[in-house]
Amino acid sequence: MKVICNKDKLCDAVTNVSRAVSSKSTILALEGILLQAKGDSLSLTGYDLELGITTTIDAKVESEGEIILSARLLSDMIRRMPYEVIEISSDEKLLTQIVSGAAEYTILGLDPQEFPELPTVSGEPLLEMEAGALKSMIDQTLFAVAVSDAKPVHKGSLFDIKESVLTVVSVDGYRLALRREPVKVGEDVSFVVPGKTLSEVSKLLGDPEKQISLTISKKHIIFHIEGYFVISRLLEGEFLDYKAAIPADQTTEILISTRAFIDSIERISLLISDKLRSPLKVSFLDEVIKSSCSTTIGKAHDEIACKKTGDDVDMGFNSKYLLDALRACSSDEVLLQVNGPLSPMKVVPKESDGFLFLVLPVRLKSE
Repeated sequence: MKVICNKDKLCDAVTNVSRAVSSKSTILALEGILLQAKGDSLSLTGYDLELGITTTIDAKVESEGEIILSARLLSDMIRRMPYEVIEISSDEKLLTQIVSGAAEYTILGLDPQEFPELPTVSGEPLLEMEAGALKSMIDQTLFAVAVSDAKPVHKGSLFDIKESVLTVVSVDGYRLALRREPVKVGEDVSFVVPGKTLSEVSKLLGDPEKQISLTISKKHIIFHIEGYFVISRLLEGEFLDYKAAIPADQTTEILISTRAFIDSIERISLLISDKLRSPLKVSFLDEVIKSSCSTTIGKAHDEIACKKTGDDVDMGFNSKYLLDALRACSSDEVLLQVNGPLSPMKVVPKESDGFLFLVLPVRLKSE
């Protein structure tokens, strides 16, 4: 194999494809990138048996072929090359030269036959949507994906398509994040995408107006993103019935400034840490929210203005979970809806149903 290509394009491709490369594996090929030179292009593939990313860049191919090279080494070498043109060549013994000007590396590659075959997903795309819409849906729900193995299906986000509306839902046992967008799709379908996959997809989503598409099979999904193909397994299992988990009624509704409430909680949370855990006490009163906490190093108190209808209520929260929900809000003002001190609190937009965050309260000592 012998191929000549642009340094910047190759560097971007290697960086992005490396997101699917295993950092440590008993299969050495999974720590590498598969390079395939054919026609007038060079394709690069990373795959860790759960997530695969592949892309193709323009190149001058003087001799077709393929090789597996260490992702870490390849990335470091290319980034440090002095010129904009890079030449990669390998022989029958897998000895590979990477050259740019006077700079030259010689490393031993791996047999391309050792690289596992990516799953195939055939058929027409299930849906197309703007990259910006998908990115906001992922970013506003990813924080609530479970990290424990208690229920593996909750380590991903549910994509629930019904009546031309896509709902993305994440839950972890302490909170729920939901985001809705209208989409053009002919069939109703539900599937769960691993959180790790969605995190990498979000990083690849660039121009918000670009169209991206999703193709799914029974066990896998492919995201088509601006020259990249991201293929991932889907998670199996029964996802939480999120509609049943969302309280239908509320006895108290509070309109707040999102930024003001975030700032207030951040001020109070200076006394809270992993070692000094304490619930955040929040009192929803007429025209004011009083927040406080008490730990072994001291006490904190703060107040912000609000507009409340309904009953006064005192609630306890994990400050991190409450902050995560508020930071994910995409509007300047939000409504907080509660149905008593021990019922989950809903955080919703003032005038739409585009997102919903559910935060479970914690018991205060007085209760």
